[in-house]
This record gives sequence, structure tokens and C-alpha cells, in this order.
Amino acid sequence: MRRADRLFEIIQVLRRATRPMTADAIAAELETSKRTIYRDVGALVAQRVPIRGEAGVGYVLDRGFDLPPLMLTADEIEAVALGCQWVVAHADEDLVRAALDVRAKVAAIVPESLRPLIDDPVVGTPPRRRASPSEPDVPRLREWCRAGRKLAIQYADADEATSERVIHPFLVGYVTRVRVVIAWCELRDDFRIFRVDRIRRIEFLRTRYAEGPAALRRRWRASSG
Repeated sequence: MRRADRLFEIIQVLRRATRPMTADAIAAELETSKRTIYRDVGALVAQRVPIRGEAGVGYVLDRGFDLPPLMLTADEIEAVALGCQWVVAHADEDLVRAALDVRAKVAAIVPESLRPLIDDPVVGTPPRRRASPSEPDVPRLREWCRAGRKLAIQYADADEATSERVIHPFLVGYVTRVRVVIAWCELRDDFRIFRVDRIRRIEFLRTRYAEGPAALRRRWRASSG
């Protein structure tokens, strides 16, 4: 690997890390020596890349640091292409338009030699799903998840038995064949996953729930492993 490529990869490794990365861990991922990583990190810091390090803890890249958009690899472009295709196939109309805009922006900035990877990709997903006309307003559901507002719903189970619930939505899931909203249910006093196509009636309440959507997402992920 050329040194310039390795410096870029070090930044990418630190950018996607959720905790400090040791020189050993970075060296193992890039298949190089720890001594090389020490030298390369020193060169990046000298170029004012905001990397902080502490002996025995590891390196952290400060948030907000970015690289020129043209520095995309072939795998990264194909990841964007595949992600955009999946959104177009499964998400609501607002996200579909956003995915098409992202794809157009990437196509506009990548070098000409890499354009086919986004215009005519070798990766693909199944065709677009058909949404039920009776489904609730999914873009508005996403807005309520972001804002941390409650929903009052009438929900039907697999046997068509209905129940009235007030829920605290925090995540909209785009599963291959159905869409779901994941929420804290006041009726069950626990997390529940609701299929959007089984919501018979919905009221978008203005009341915010106390815990907040980010905290609920963390607690749900911890409880579900």
C-alpha cells in the first residue's frame, strides 16, 4: 500500500471507530507494523489532522474533520450505489428522492474513470416494494421519531384484534417486505415493534415524551443485544 493511501486509510479507520483505536489495532487492520502507524500518525498530526492520542488508550479523530469528496475508493462508491438502490427499493418517497439526489451528487464529483460504478453498478437489490395505500404517513412518522413526540394508535395484531395504545416512537425500520416503527409502549410498559401496515388509526400528538429518542434507542439496542 502506498503511503498516501495508508494515511487516508488511517483517517478512515479512526473516523468510523466508536472508541479509541490503539496502534496495534490499526496496524492489524491495515496489515502493517505498529512502528509504521506511529510514524504515519505523527505525519498526519504534523499536517494538522486533529488526531488525539494517549498512551495505553489509543487514538481518536476529532469530530468535524473531513476530507475532499473526491477521495472515494471503488468499494466506497459501490457501497453508496448499493445503499441508494436499497433505499429506492424499500423506503418512503421522501427518502427515495433523497437517495436519488445523493447518487447524482456522487456521480457529479467522482473521477470520470469511476463514473460507471455509480451509473451502471455491479451491485444490486430486489425491485421496489409496493406500499399499501392505507399505510400511515411514514415521513411524518420519521419526523415524530426525531422530535421525540408521542403517537396514539389503534393497532391490529395477526388475528385482527385491535388495541388502543400511546407509544413513544424512536426508530422507523425499513424491512424488506414491511415497514415497522419501534417504540416504548405505555400499555405494555416495554419496547414493542409495530408493523406500519397494521396501524388502523393514528394521531400525531404534540406531547414530547420525557426520555428522548436517542436515549430510548440506546436502551432498546442494549436490551436487544
